Parts: sequence; structure tokens; C-alpha cells
Amino acid sequence: MVYVPTVLIIGSYRFFFNSREETRRHIHVASSDGVAKYWLEPVIALADYHHLSSKELNEIERLVRQHAGDFTTAWDGHFSQ
Repeated sequence: MVYVPTVLIIGSYRFFFNSREETRRHIHVASSDGVAKYWLEPVIALADYHHLSSKELNEIERLVRQHAGDFTTAWDGHFSQ
């Protein structure tokens, strides 16, 4: 079974992890329009996306950068269990 913990919800964006995925820190983002994945290391970068506009991707990246420390802390807490 894959556990998908929600880390943060901002507006229509849900930020979450997939428990059974690669070990490099990253965050997934879902909205009603699509999904994206951002690397949190070694630098914040868009890894993949589906059905999101460049405007939405820019807004999501701004939020990822703003909350990167929170995501990293949540990642470490979740995956150290």
C-alpha cells in the first residue's frame, strides 16, 4: 500500500509525498487542473508536470520555495519513521 501524506494545503494546491518512491527529497503538488513534482535538493527545480499552465507552475514554484524548509522537515520526519 502507498501512503500519501498531505503536508500542506494552500488555496487549491495540495502538497504531498508518496511513501514508496525515490529517496531524493521532493514534493508533489495537485490541483484541480493537474499535478507537478518539484525536487527539493540539491536545488529546487521542476521535475515533472501534467496539465498545468506556466502561470500555475510559476505560482507553485514560488510556494515550494517559500515552504521548502517546512517540506524538508516534514520529509525527514516522515521518512525517519
